[in-house]
This record gives sequence, structure tokens and C-alpha cells, in this order.
Amino acid sequence: MANLKTPGVYVVEQNAFPHSVVEVATAVPAFIGCTQKAVRGNQSLLNEPTRIASFAEYVNLFGGPPDTKFAFSASANSVAITVDPATQYYFYASMRLFFDNGGGSCYIVSTGQFDQITIGGGMPAMSTANLCDTPLQMLLKEQEPTMLVVPDAVLLSLSGWQYTCQQMLKHCVTMQSRIAIFDVYDGYKARDHDDINDVISGANGFRGQINADGLNYGVAYYPWLNTSITEDSEVDYGCLSDNSKPAFIAALKAEAAANFPPSSEGIPDPKLLKLGTVIDMIALPETSTDPMQAKKDRASTHQALKTVSQLYQNVITEIQRQLNIVPPSGAMAGIYTRIDNALGVFNAPANVGINSVIKPTVSVTDDDQQDLNLPADGKAINAIRDFTGRGLVVWGARTLDGNSQDWKYINVRRTLIMFEQSIKIAIQAYTFEANDASTWITVNSMICNFLTSQWKIGALAGAKPQDAFSVNVGLGSTMTAEDILNGYMRITVMVAVTHPAEFIEMTFQQQMQSS
Repeated sequence: MANLKTPGVYVVEQNAFPHSVVEVATAVPAFIGCTQKAVRGNQSLLNEPTRIASFAEYVNLFGGPPDTKFAFSASANSVAITVDPATQYYFYASMRLFFDNGGGSCYIVSTGQFDQITIGGGMPAMSTANLCDTPLQMLLKEQEPTMLVVPDAVLLSLSGWQYTCQQMLKHCVTMQSRIAIFDVYDGYKARDHDDINDVISGANGFRGQINADGLNYGVAYYPWLNTSITEDSEVDYGCLSDNSKPAFIAALKAEAAANFPPSSEGIPDPKLLKLGTVIDMIALPETSTDPMQAKKDRASTHQALKTVSQLYQNVITEIQRQLNIVPPSGAMAGIYTRIDNALGVFNAPANVGINSVIKPTVSVTDDDQQDLNLPADGKAINAIRDFTGRGLVVWGARTLDGNSQDWKYINVRRTLIMFEQSIKIAIQAYTFEANDASTWITVNSMICNFLTSQWKIGALAGAKPQDAFSVNVGLGSTMTAEDILNGYMRITVMVAVTHPAEFIEMTFQQQMQSS
């Protein structure tokens, strides 16, 4: 109380309520990858964790899709369309899937711009240093992110992808506040169960490359997705590389000559001459200085060729199909956000549909999923399946630590992270407070109030709060006199987190007629 010397009335305010634990955000992913640009005004955002809240904000700061190019080749009986790996990126499409599936606030760490990535060995020079080491170091300073997603990691070499995954797990173990969502390397391929090359169980597969450290902070999904992100209007002959256009033009003209043969007198068909002029437009550079007019001119040529040429239609369809094959990590980050916001982090992010996806690249059967879900080494991989009458659903909710009774389920791992971080932040207010019974009672009450509120909404299992959790702090229970002398206040929190019903067994039996 102040030393009062002047007569009068003085008002003294006292806090009626103790500090409270506030639930931290649970669905704030951090995406790492290459973007079209990375600038806010005149400020570069390269390798700078940047918080955004919408896809429009992403486009404003980081730009649009990459200009992915494809090579065309033709033989006597077949046509091949192959992507130019130096122009291939999954980051933009993954961001589209994230927001289409319920994503909200997130962090973007741009590691470089599409047109500034140098080429080396036929692959983009996205080294582990600029796609992994530097961004993860920057994210150590950010406390809010709860997920790590690196869609472009699958474009690295196998060893580069493996290194990136291990560093992501190491980062999560260090922070203890986030998980890593992984894409299976070459996850668009079907399994062949080869000891070396199977994408899941082979020596070069997912399980063979992921070490056993920090597995409870990792989650993986298989297979990749056939999406509808890239629409018809976004694909035309401009997607072909300049080196491929002469071969493409020759193939189109050969098709046209077969479809419009000359007359019996040897006079060329006028339709062939007109179509040849249109085909030649493919090789001409855009002459208009107006970007909108150039776009209209190309669209006109594209539509004319699409109308009369089956080969052109097939090539454009194949390019669109390949552009729409996307790893699932971005979509899953969006689903986590959607489930957290609608139901709570304690609900498993499974048995839900995926928006903007047509089907998985590989059909997974019940027999296939047995090995994915319950492998001997515990490195469970969650399946994305297409069920008749239900459509596409996420059909798994396990972490990579599938043999652990504590951490096998994603929602259990993420709920504990939320509890730990929420209570940790609240307890910081009592650092350097008197380490005595008064403080212990206050801290105990604060944590119990928070856990009671979590029990009421279904995050904890038990008929009453005492069955759902317990909190202990004090001399003789969690601390010794020596602990107090050394400045330690030890708190023990035990919780019964709700677990998902993964296997539902129904028993049917006939009974004798009773009436």
C-alpha cells in the first residue's frame, strides 16, 4: 500500500481473477518453396517468413503460376509429352489446394523466383541449402506456425529430398510446436513391391529413406492427386518448349495431309492450305505489343487447331493432365485447418473429402492399405482413397510413429502440442514469482480451469474432469527442497486425450425365436 500522507479518499484496484491459459492457434502452416516473385512494395521477401491470410494476398505478394514447359516427340506409332524439369514447380498449385480446402492464415517462405533459378544437370538448382537450411533457420524465430510444408522437395534428387525431410523433422523436434507434412517421393507411381524401387517399402522408397528420429512429428500421405487446378483455358500450344515446336508442327501437318488429301487431279485441298497457315502460327513470335491482344491472337489459333486436329486435342489434354498432378501436402494442410476451425484440433483429420481433386493417381485397395497403415517398422503412411458412392476421402490418421501407443495418431500429437504451448505461454507470467504455496495454487488452478474447458468441448476423455486430467505442483509432490533452492518449479500435467475409432467391429449373431 502507498505511504499515505495527505488526507482524502484513495482508490485501490485489485485483480479479482487469476491469469488464464489461452488456446494457441493450431492451424498455421509454413510453406517453403519457389514463387513467381517475392516483394512487398520495394521490400524483398526472399527467405523472409511472411504471414498472409488469403490467396489474393498470396498472388499480390508472390505472384502466379510458373510457366511450365513440355517437350513433344513423335514416332511412327506414338506421341510423347514430357515435362521440362527445369520449369516444373508444385508450390503454386499446392497453395491453390490449401486455400480450396479451407486454408486460412499461413506463412510463406519464398526461396527464389521461377525465372531466377539457374539450371544445372537438367534440374532446377533448388539445393537443400536454399529450399531447406536457410528457410528452416528463419522459421526458428517464428513461434506461430504449427505445420511445415515443402511441396517442391519432391523435385530434388532422392538424397536431397531425404535430407530435407530429416531436417524438417529435426526442426519440429527442436521447436516442439509444429509437425511436418511429407509427400512420398515419386508418389504418383503405383507400388511394384520391388526391394529397391518400391516408392514406399523399397530401399529407395519412403520408409527406406526416413530415419527413426522424431517420427511422431511427421505425417505422410500417398498417393499424389489428379486435381482440377489447371483449367482448359490455361493450356495451349504456348506450353510447348521452343525446341519442340518444329516437331509438333511437322506432326500436325502430317495429320492434316492425311485428313485432307489432294483431289484425283492432284489439286491440294483448300482446307489443307488454310490449316497449314494456322499451324505455322505456332512457330511465329507474338508481334503485338499489347499483352491482351497477343493473348487473344494465341487463343484464336488455339481454338482453331483444337476444333480440327485430334492430335492437337490429345497433346493439350495430356499437358493439362500432367500439370494437374500435384503432391497432397498442400491440400492436407488446408484440411487440417478446416477440421480445426470447424470441429477442433482433437478431431482426426480423416474421413473427409478433398476439394479441387478428381481422383488419386493410384487406386489403393484394402489389401494395399494394410501395409501402409500397419507396417512392421511403424512408419505409417495415410492413404487417400476413392470409394464408390462416397468419392475421394482421406482414409488414415496416423503419424510416422505408428508403433507408439502415445503418438500414433495425428490428432493426439497435435492436441498435446496445443496443450503444451498454450500452458507454456501462460506459465511465463510466473517466472521469477515467489516459488511458494501461493504461486503453486494459482498455477494449478489456472491449468485446471483451462483443461476443464477443453474437457467440456470433447478434447479430453472422462465422465468427469478428475477422470480426464490431473495437475500436480508443489513441495513433496513434484519438487524437493533442493529444487526450490535451485530455482525450479516443476509441474506435472496428465491428460486423457480422445483417440479416434480407427477400427469399428460389429458382431452379429442369430438368436432363438422367443415368441
